[in-house]
Amino acid sequence: MSLDDYKQLTFSRHDHGVLLITIDRPEKYNAADEEMHGELARVWTDVAADEQTRVAVITGAGRAFSAGGDLAMVERMAGDYDRVSHMLGEMSDLVYNIINCDKPIVSAINGIAVGAGTVAALLADIAIAAEDAKIGDGHVKLGVAAGDHAAIIWPLLAGMAKARYYLLTGEMITGAEAERIGMVAKALPRDQVLDEALRVAGALATGPQQAIRLTKRALNGWLRAAGPIFDQSAAYEMLTFLGPDVVEGCAALRDKRPPRFPSAQP
Repeated sequence: MSLDDYKQLTFSRHDHGVLLITIDRPEKYNAADEEMHGELARVWTDVAADEQTRVAVITGAGRAFSAGGDLAMVERMAGDYDRVSHMLGEMSDLVYNIINCDKPIVSAINGIAVGAGTVAALLADIAIAAEDAKIGDGHVKLGVAAGDHAAIIWPLLAGMAKARYYLLTGEMITGAEAERIGMVAKALPRDQVLDEALRVAGALATGPQQAIRLTKRALNGWLRAAGPIFDQSAAYEMLTFLGPDVVEGCAALRDKRPPRFPSAQP
């Protein structure tokens, strides 16, 4: 694994083979542009292949985990078939590379987690969130179907009623509420989140490696079985990137005004 190949993810090694991965674009609240999205997709295959790593911890630099997709990237995608097609493949890589990584992944959700950031945050094997973190999937508020990871994991974590509510409305939830409904394993004061994630990672790294990895593989069978649901949701998201609502969603977000989606007009 060559850590030098990454520009928007930084790495530090800790005892017992714990690798800390930091989403490192704090000036943009770690929002994902094309480069970061690609790095988030491929890093998990490098983690799996890295002989020095037993457990990965992922967090965000500064006060955010990741504030979703960079608006400029979203605007470049809208109506662009080639970009949308590329993103569909990369989105699939991101989800399935996390699921298929044989090593445990712990997320330290230190702040807002939206969009691509939420993929890594919630598909991690153990998610630890700040009590005041804001977590959500705001695709519908932008005018696109909830793709990324939401359809494959939210119903398993929180149940169908909660998944339907949050994915159809695009409302955010706090880390404390996410713990209450089963979206994350733990919610703690913000200044304790990374330390606890590293503690948990250390325990995993010094435990029986084959037993832990095979347990992860078995549990992720639930996600593999739901793979067709994810594939459908991802295709629907990319389809709606080719429609008019996302153009208005982007414009409204940039202008800081309520959107007037064409599909909702008389």
